[in-house]
Amino acid sequence: MLRENTELREFIRKTALLNAVQHGGKAQAGPIVGKLLGERQELRSQAKELNLLINEVLAEVNKLPSEEQKRIVAENWPQTVEKKKVEEEKHLPPLPNADKYKQIVTRFSPNPDCVLHLGSARAILLSHEYARIYKGKFILRFEDTDPKVKRPSLEFYDSIRGDLAWLGCKVDEEYIQSDRIPIYYEYAERLIRDDNAYVCTCVPEEFRKLTLLSQPCPCRNLPAAEHLERWKRMLDGGYAEGSAVVRVKTDLNHPNPAVRDWPALRIIDNKKYPHPRVGSKYRVWPLYNMAAGLDDHLLGITHIIRGKEHLTNGVRQEFMYKHLGWEYPQAIHYGRLKITGAFLSKSKIVAGIRAGEFMGFDDPRLATFAALRRRGITPEAIKKMIVDVGPRPIDATLSWENLYSYNRKLLDPTVNRAFFVSEPVQLKVQGIPKTFTAQLPLHPEKPEKGTRQHIVMPSGAEKEAVFWIAKKDAVTMETGKVVRLMELFNVNIEQASLQITDGPDPVTASIEAAFASESYEDVRKIKAQLIHWIPVGDECPCQVVMPDASVVEGVAESLCKELKPSTVIQFERFGFVRIDSVGDKIVAYYAHK
Repeated sequence: MLRENTELREFIRKTALLNAVQHGGKAQAGPIVGKLLGERQELRSQAKELNLLINEVLAEVNKLPSEEQKRIVAENWPQTVEKKKVEEEKHLPPLPNADKYKQIVTRFSPNPDCVLHLGSARAILLSHEYARIYKGKFILRFEDTDPKVKRPSLEFYDSIRGDLAWLGCKVDEEYIQSDRIPIYYEYAERLIRDDNAYVCTCVPEEFRKLTLLSQPCPCRNLPAAEHLERWKRMLDGGYAEGSAVVRVKTDLNHPNPAVRDWPALRIIDNKKYPHPRVGSKYRVWPLYNMAAGLDDHLLGITHIIRGKEHLTNGVRQEFMYKHLGWEYPQAIHYGRLKITGAFLSKSKIVAGIRAGEFMGFDDPRLATFAALRRRGITPEAIKKMIVDVGPRPIDATLSWENLYSYNRKLLDPTVNRAFFVSEPVQLKVQGIPKTFTAQLPLHPEKPEKGTRQHIVMPSGAEKEAVFWIAKKDAVTMETGKVVRLMELFNVNIEQASLQITDGPDPVTASIEAAFASESYEDVRKIKAQLIHWIPVGDECPCQVVMPDASVVEGVAESLCKELKPSTVIQFERFGFVRIDSVGDKIVAYYAHK
């Protein structure tokens, strides 16, 4: 009797206590039943007696005061408490000098020259999370002031907005720098008038030589009036592209030559390179440090959260801030985050799509948010990973498996299960003594979700039924071995010879087997192979697009035809997938194991 099984009773007690601690002192029966049957399938045939035992232990546990439950758990299974503490301790550190400001304001500033990808996640999510933690403001600012080299494209403004919405990052204010050109002109003229900037017409190579020697170029010390005339000429078309640039005066003896008199505005041929939003309206365009530096002050940014590759840019901008009498915002520079195997070059992504190498921005081989979304990677998983890494200044390396682990923890407790048989092969089973009704749980730990049902009715004199099984299972079968069809019955393999050739033609050969027994306990001791299956006639065609863009053909349970696009499901023994389309054939994209 189950009641006399002390090992089983103790397992139920432990599970109930852990569940009670998680739910305010009241353990819930559903998760306990699901966990038990998931790990001990042989108990399914004793479900009635098992429920009585669970309810008995549950009543004992729920009578205990909450503090006593916690004490027992901490005393007997301290590792579970420690694990929970570690998870709770992972949060973002406080922002520096946050108490100086009435309102915390952060920003994310993409160039709309491509879709966003995983490499942008840290800047987006850290900036947004800090704005929310401090009940502040999160600004989206499009930095689109290079119509020549990093040319923006209209389609990417909307795709970036969409990606932020998908990530759950609500934008409080939006600005587009190509709308703000007159503002940059106003401050450029002010800097020139105050002798803090100048128009340089030197040949770039000559300027570079002088700068390396910490010497001024011939333009630097000309009167401000002369530079104002030059500035007017830049605006009016008196200089050709590349022949004049506005430079901000810094320290010519600065130890980093890249800081010395950095370029702030340059001329771009507006007929040859019109801007996709404002056309040929402007010919003088601000460079990054001019536009970003000015906007960070004018838009009230209190904390700039960016990669440490911007450290030098911060030093450059501080000179401009000093000229204008401004205080520089707090800057948090995080280390480089390398994601092994992730394709993160925007220029290569765009080039690959134009060349037909990739199917689109949501090609599963890419690390774009569009591709991750199509594969069933959740924004919550990305956020959790980024928050756990945080804004630390040290470099970090993650792998795809790190992201998959976060995603798996979110999906596994919630998504339904189904069978998908890849590269299907027929299994013919004879001698089936009766009609079997297989009740397969939609979720092993959530009985309240219900079941999916398959009725296996033997036919003919041989009392035969035919199933689809995966080719990878078929090729491992040996004559005389026992195999269990999950949640159904056990079969003895009588004919395992299967001629399988590589190629596009489907396998028509089959495995022959005989009914052996029904009980899982019969095969558990011999560790028989457990395989998934679908009755022939109860399937629908299905293809799964893998992360390398290869396609796995197969069949899924017919109930999958009722799934809606964007549903994430676990194909048991295969992996998590996102349903992309449902028609004559289901198309799914593979997420991970």
